[in-house]
Amino acid sequence: MRRSLGTAVAALAVTLLVGCSGSGTSSTDSGGAEGGAGGSESVPGPAAPAGPEGVPAGAVDTDPDRQVVTTAAASLAVEDPAASAQRVSELVESAGGRVDERTEQAASGEGGVEGAVADLVVRVPADELTGVLADLEDLGDVESVSVSGSDVTATAVDLDARISALQSSVARLQALMDTAASTEALLAAEKALSERQEKLESLQSQRALLADQVELSTLRVHLEPFGVAPAGGPDGFSDGLGTGWRALVTALGAVVVVLGVLLPWVAVALLVTAAVLVPLRLARRRAVVEAPVPPQA
Repeated sequence: MRRSLGTAVAALAVTLLVGCSGSGTSSTDSGGAEGGAGGSESVPGPAAPAGPEGVPAGAVDTDPDRQVVTTAAASLAVEDPAASAQRVSELVESAGGRVDERTEQAASGEGGVEGAVADLVVRVPADELTGVLADLEDLGDVESVSVSGSDVTATAVDLDARISALQSSVARLQALMDTAASTEALLAAEKALSERQEKLESLQSQRALLADQVELSTLRVHLEPFGVAPAGGPDGFSDGLGTGWRALVTALGAVVVVLGVLLPWVAVALLVTAAVLVPLRLARRRAVVEAPVPPQA
């Protein structure tokens, strides 16, 4: 009986030990499986950030920087268009630009500015265009300003690709000329090389012109004297009063100019009139004095 009880206890102990071992093993296996799952997630984990990082990097590498050709125009009313044109030129040159065209029309009268205008076509660095337009306000009244941009990124990319392809073609033709086995092959290679080089130079010129247009914005400036009403008329009472005052000053200046022009002619006319009338009056007086007195009755 005791042996049976001992055997049963021993069997129960073995069963419990085996069950604990199995549960430990299963827990270990499940932990290992979870660890494997975690490892499987950790391995692609770095790859996942690499994917998003690779996309923008590829986009940056394949897409060049955006290139824009900017053109602007400004119209100003100033005291002296010629002097203001000189100041605009100095302003543009100080900003790192250059003056491509400059035309000035002199005033219609001496000492006045009526009819005087000036037009300039200047090239300004694209980064300095906003500052130059702001500095124009110091020269006079800015009547109108317009700025427009044209995206030429696709054109630049196309030109770069064609230039690169032609450069590779020229290099291959040069290598072919060095290994030409016959005179005919050499002449054909030279002809093809000449054509490729001509196209290459043309594309390089177009690309250089495009780069210059992107780097330097084109600004057209029109300068006219005060007193010329804008095309749309004054915007308010203050603008109308200022325009009327400037028109009055311009008109008075024109009157003074006209008087200055006529004064010499008036002086000459007075001298001629005096030279004619004075001898006539003297002759009449002499005739009256020398006339005989009639005898009295």
